[in-house]
Amino acid sequence: MREGPIVALSGGGTGGHLYPALAIADALRARRPDVRTMFFGAERGLEAHVLPERGELHCLLPVHGIDRTNPLKSWRAVTGLLDALIQVIRYFDQYRPKVVVVTGGYAGAPAGIVAGLIGVPLVLQEQNSVPGLVTKLLTRWATRVHVAYPEALDRLPLMGDRAFVTGNPIRPASVRSRDEVRAEYGVPAPASLVLVAGGSQGSLALNEVLAEMLKSLADGSLTRPAGLHLLWATGPKHIDRTACLLEEYGSPGWVHPTAYIDDMPGVLEAADLAICRAGAMFTAELLNAGLPAVLVPLPTAAEGHQMQNALALEAAGVAVVSPQEGLTGDALWTQVETLLDSPGRLNAMKQSARSLARPNAASAIAMDIEMLLDLGKEV
Repeated sequence: MREGPIVALSGGGTGGHLYPALAIADALRARRPDVRTMFFGAERGLEAHVLPERGELHCLLPVHGIDRTNPLKSWRAVTGLLDALIQVIRYFDQYRPKVVVVTGGYAGAPAGIVAGLIGVPLVLQEQNSVPGLVTKLLTRWATRVHVAYPEALDRLPLMGDRAFVTGNPIRPASVRSRDEVRAEYGVPAPASLVLVAGGSQGSLALNEVLAEMLKSLADGSLTRPAGLHLLWATGPKHIDRTACLLEEYGSPGWVHPTAYIDDMPGVLEAADLAICRAGAMFTAELLNAGLPAVLVPLPTAAEGHQMQNALALEAAGVAVVSPQEGLTGDALWTQVETLLDSPGRLNAMKQSARSLARPNAASAIAMDIEMLLDLGKEV
């Protein structure tokens, strides 16, 4: 087969920006096997491990995020961006991509800037209800912007008919059954399973609230319903401390700690309720799985985008929002217990979640990229 055009995908620093790019690339290659893809990411990001493991053609850039609390540290972001732009120009000269896709994060900016300056069609994918800095910077050059939340369109007024609500590209569904996933963690098939997840690195604040809740359950201040199990994704940095705490609480067999969950789509299908942050990609996977949630938005997220994501889902009847400030173990337990004691409400939340899901987002964006490739120009 004759080698086809190259599409460059740029985004990373965190999984929330990397995994959409991977999902779009997979969908595009499924539609057009002749298309070749290459990735731009950050040397310090998750992509530094994921892209080589997948065998993807890639370039890791010396970029840094902007430290909004310390302008002096942000100087690294400026110098890193200049170095990254030079590297991207060299790669563009060598590979000559026909379309550039940016999925956000500080790692996404250099390729998007170069594409804009030299006139390569630029497609943006924005995961959050509040567009990130990179998206807002690049919209002036964008051929297309695909957003996950309708609210984002109001914050991108200059895009007009070039902006589309397509949802967030998510990882493929698990090939394992609900019972198989539960068996991996020692969770009985008939149990009520609550997933606790604070992102790929875990959440210290969320872990501390959960530990407080478990302490109250251990000393009898709170009562655990029969059949309740917790699957607790602590994050790699917190797993040892969590194991010690559980020993102090008598090593309850109904609590299943794990550092990281590889098959998150499978776990979401196996769970009955989630306690989690409100990052865009994770909430997209919640919707696809039809999983109700208690959302504890990260208070330091840029421009409060996690709180905006959470409020949008609460308004849609998918989740309840528990702000981190002042949240206690007892208060969190009350919310969990109230939901588990209300099967009718849980079922309604599941139906609302599935109605909002956009499982074909990656394919829709890939179709748009394919059209740009076929036209060979901006439309």
